[in-house]
Amino acid sequence: MPSSLPIVFVVDDDVSVRESLELMIRFAGWQPELFESAQAFLAHPRPAVPSCLVLDVNLPDLNGLDLQSSIGDDRPEMPIIFITGYGDIPLTVRAMKAGAAEFLTKPFEDDVLLRAMGDALERSRDTLAREQTLHVLRDAYESLTPREREVLAMVVVGRLNKQIAADLGISEITVKAHRGKVMRKMKARSLADLVKMAAQLPLAPITRD
Repeated sequence: MPSSLPIVFVVDDDVSVRESLELMIRFAGWQPELFESAQAFLAHPRPAVPSCLVLDVNLPDLNGLDLQSSIGDDRPEMPIIFITGYGDIPLTVRAMKAGAAEFLTKPFEDDVLLRAMGDALERSRDTLAREQTLHVLRDAYESLTPREREVLAMVVVGRLNKQIAADLGISEITVKAHRGKVMRKMKARSLADLVKMAAQLPLAPITRD
């Protein structure tokens, strides 16, 4: 059965670094996954649990910054902690601008890296939770009929039932029925709740007969 522990990926071509970090990660209660190259890491399937990546800047095949660029959009839930033996301000700036969680220059204290990994895993957990919430929200929206989506789009911009009825050429009672179904399907507790949901969705355009 797959482990549900948070995963800390390590990509470093130095075996002594990998072994040292493996012990540290296990001691902290997380699951280590170790790779000697960027290509080996890329061949690993995307995890379904909170994760972060401890990444050496200088790698033999694809360097750390190029790896960051290649996975940045695909794995937003996986914060990257760079480690390097060379202090290089331009590299640091480039990595941080691209979204790196941390950039550490060796030697660094173990507790500094542990704290960075803990913060990154918490950030990953939050991102995964938001993605799950959005997935459920999109599924609910997909369950609406085209007419219900039209009513939703009008309701959340403040249109009154009688205005919606006039725009769509239907009765006010029918509008109320559609609103009720929208609230139930979207699991919205209030109009304010529905407005917040709609802000996260690509709503159908408002049409008028």
